[in-house]
Amino acid sequence: MIFDIILIACIVAAACSMPGVFLVLRRLSLQSDAISHSVLFGIVISFFLVKNFHSPLLMIGAAATGVLTVMLSEVLLKTKLVKEDASIGLVFPALFSIGVILISKYAGDIHLDTDAVLTGEIALAPFDRFVVRGVDLGPRSAWSMGLIAGVNFLFLLGFFKELKLSTFDAGLAASLGFRPHLLHYGLMIMVSITAVGAFDSVGSILVVALMIVPAATAYLLTDSLAVMIALSIGVGVVSAATGVIVAFSLDTSISGTMAVVCGLFFAVALFFSPRYGMVSKMIVARDRKWVFACYTLGVHLLHHEGTPEEEQESHVRHLQDDLKWAPKYAKKVVASGIRNGLLLKTGNHLRLTPLGKETVRSLMNRG
Repeated sequence: MIFDIILIACIVAAACSMPGVFLVLRRLSLQSDAISHSVLFGIVISFFLVKNFHSPLLMIGAAATGVLTVMLSEVLLKTKLVKEDASIGLVFPALFSIGVILISKYAGDIHLDTDAVLTGEIALAPFDRFVVRGVDLGPRSAWSMGLIAGVNFLFLLGFFKELKLSTFDAGLAASLGFRPHLLHYGLMIMVSITAVGAFDSVGSILVVALMIVPAATAYLLTDSLAVMIALSIGVGVVSAATGVIVAFSLDTSISGTMAVVCGLFFAVALFFSPRYGMVSKMIVARDRKWVFACYTLGVHLLHHEGTPEEEQESHVRHLQDDLKWAPKYAKKVVASGIRNGLLLKTGNHLRLTPLGKETVRSLMNRG
């Protein structure tokens, strides 16, 4: 059973992570959250029409509601009377609330209930089997989400260049004959289909986590779009599998643990990403501080080189008197300059090395 749960979790994570990259790049995380909730309205209406929870019309209705959410939000935004987050906040609570009211009033005695849609229960997903002519082919969720993951992959593969161009430069895409709005709505349709497909297994809350967090983690690790998509899928799959295993070992919520593991991966990337991590930025800022101080000292020494005041101006004590540097700070700056081959210290006097002179002149000319 645990193998089936891991399989379903990994497939759901992979399906959600692919469109999630473009949601993060386009800063559409609010829209994904809105879609993942408002599609409930489309599911309910479609269910009332067909009376079959496994009907493909549910997915069509959910996708249509997702697109409707985006369209209504953009209509409100174009009025320039509300901001983007406010327009989304006006549309999706209305649709979501209608869906909740309809479920509570008319669908409380069937599987389609608010708890199942919001939180889901992946531990029960393996019991819903896909049986063909008496042959058990595995969990139905694994097949349905596998199909959705395949469609997402084909969509990204087929429109990769167009999505890349419209994401980073929509104006250029339009001038070249592409239609950024159609690509945008196509992406929103895929998000809607992915969300409703994952509802029965993991619920809307985890869907949002799996769409946004792995992609945001990958965004901190690379600038290559193709690598970002691969990393997003990898982080999502590993987080899902790890979350299931940890949840079983601790006897806790599977969906909650998966979301926590996703958050931990993001936290690691946030702090320790080689280029964009907070620790890396702190190191770079610290290095720049010493580089700037060494540059200031180098300009000072070069300016007074060969002048009658050179002996006085190059004295270590002068750094404290004239530049107003604290003794401890001045000592660190001198040590940094010597370590990088820019300074030489003879007694209590400093002078630039040939490399130091060349570096200072180059920086001065560049400035």
